[in-house]
Amino acid sequence: MKIVIAGAGEVGTHLAKLLEADYHDLVIVDEDENRIAQLDESPGVLAIVGNPCSIKVLTDAEVDKADLFIAVSPAKDQAVNIVSALLAKKIGAKKVAARINNAEYLTPSNRTIFTDLGVDLLFYPEKIAAMEIVDLIKQSTTSEFVSFGNGKLQLLMFRLDEGAKLIDKSPADLNFEVDNLPFRVVAISRDGETIIPRGSTKFRLNDLVFVISKRENVTEAMTYSGKNHLDIRRLMILGGGNIGEMVAKNLENSASFIKLIEINRERCYELSEKLDKVLVINGDGRNSDMLIDEEVDTFDAFIAVTSSSETNIMASVAAKKLGVSKVIAEVENLEYIKLAEGMGVDSIINKKLVTASRIVKLTLSSKVRTIKVLNGIEADALEYVATKNSKITKGKLRDIKFPKNALIGGVIRGEESFIAVGDTEIKPYDKVAVFALPNAISQVDKFF
Repeated sequence: MKIVIAGAGEVGTHLAKLLEADYHDLVIVDEDENRIAQLDESPGVLAIVGNPCSIKVLTDAEVDKADLFIAVSPAKDQAVNIVSALLAKKIGAKKVAARINNAEYLTPSNRTIFTDLGVDLLFYPEKIAAMEIVDLIKQSTTSEFVSFGNGKLQLLMFRLDEGAKLIDKSPADLNFEVDNLPFRVVAISRDGETIIPRGSTKFRLNDLVFVISKRENVTEAMTYSGKNHLDIRRLMILGGGNIGEMVAKNLENSASFIKLIEINRERCYELSEKLDKVLVINGDGRNSDMLIDEEVDTFDAFIAVTSSSETNIMASVAAKKLGVSKVIAEVENLEYIKLAEGMGVDSIINKKLVTASRIVKLTLSSKVRTIKVLNGIEADALEYVATKNSKITKGKLRDIKFPKNALIGGVIRGEESFIAVGDTEIKPYDKVAVFALPNAISQVDKFF
């Protein structure tokens, strides 16, 4: 697939690296010579210096031959993204996607305007990140959350704490068919390594374990982690940017009390007018004394979403040590993710990864309904629809030679959902939850 990326900022660069691994024909365009110079070191990417709104530059990038055009200049360049995407579509790109920073464009009626103009996908990374945080607050005991089939199946991630039932056991010790267990383990992250578990794989203390569960069995599944269910009612948010504002807005009616700390005084005034039920405090959350003064230890959850990954990590670690049960940090530096998890941060949010999930879906077959690029693990969660006569429907799962670096966790058939086991047979039109390492996705795609 030929893919042209307009914008070599953090999101564009991450997408280029991600898509390059799948051997796509990649071109990236940016006006900044320094950013382009860094990409020139990547042999699989053709980097072009130029304005992505220039028809000549787009022509030089051979947008007319592109299967996918992605406009991901930084958020302040929203107009550049929209204009370049529209031009790319008119020049001949088959699909175009544009990054935006205005939630107004995502309302159903307004989205239709852009669809009619030719933009296939609009994405707002900050809003996607905010909604991920909201989901994590609602599923308080998990560190990662993905919904399949409108919630009938759910992917959960938890760390194995002292006393967890899974420690020192292997999948072979857990007889899913006989004992009717409420979940299936689909991956383990251990010391930076991603493991697709087999029968003899032993679970260890502090493993990050990814499981597929039916919606009604989530609470039971979480008991295997050693964690108790937490009802989050009191919430503290550090950072009053777009993400902090959207999280507060979405939770202000369900939480009993929300306190938001923002360092910029003028922004505090804005937030106070927009958020009727949120107490907005002007202060520096990097100072642990301030967190103590604001009684952080009395809150059920702490969310750090400032523009600084370092601040978010350190504030979250401080909040955890002061007694907060659930801490979530926005960490944009990918190299810091495993560090933050090792320091005790319960959940990590990264805009580059949540954006990648939306984009990568456009490079796969039309049978992929959902894809989620996960934090802290080299694996993706996908939801497929099985087509008639596809390879996945040709026998029991144990017999069809499904790729080794992938695993089917569950199946949704009509209104029924169930955990997949070796004897499971996939039928046409089933929705199938798949967990796969990046090098296996193209093989998995062929099965559907």
